[in-house]
Amino acid sequence: MADTSDTRTPAQIEADIKRRREVLAETLDEIGVRVHPKTIMGDAKAKVASEIDHTLGRAYVGVNRAVSEVKGRFVDEQGSPRLERIVPAALVVVGVVGLVVLGTRRRGR
Repeated sequence: MADTSDTRTPAQIEADIKRRREVLAETLDEIGVRVHPKTIMGDAKAKVASEIDHTLGRAYVGVNRAVSEVKGRFVDEQGSPRLERIVPAALVVVGVVGLVVLGTRRRGR
C-alpha cells in the first residue's frame, strides 16, 4: 500500500496519482468491455450454446440407452436375431399400418 504519511515528496505523490489513474483506466476499460452489447450478446450466445450442447448430450445418451435396450430384446448375445421376438413385433407393426391405411381409405370416400 502507498505511504500516506506527510513525509512523501511531491514526486512520490505524483507517481502515486499516476499509478492510480492507470489502474482506474484499466478498470474502466474492463467495465466498458463487459457492458458492451457485443460482449453481452456473445456471453449469452455462449451460455445458450453450452446449454444446448449439454441437453443434446443428455438426449444422445438417453437415446443410445433406449436403442441398446431395444436391440438387447431383439438380438441375442452373439448378435443373432431373436426370431421369437421379431416376428410378433413385425406382425403388430404390419397390423397397425394396415389399420391406418384402411382408416385413410374410408375417410377418403
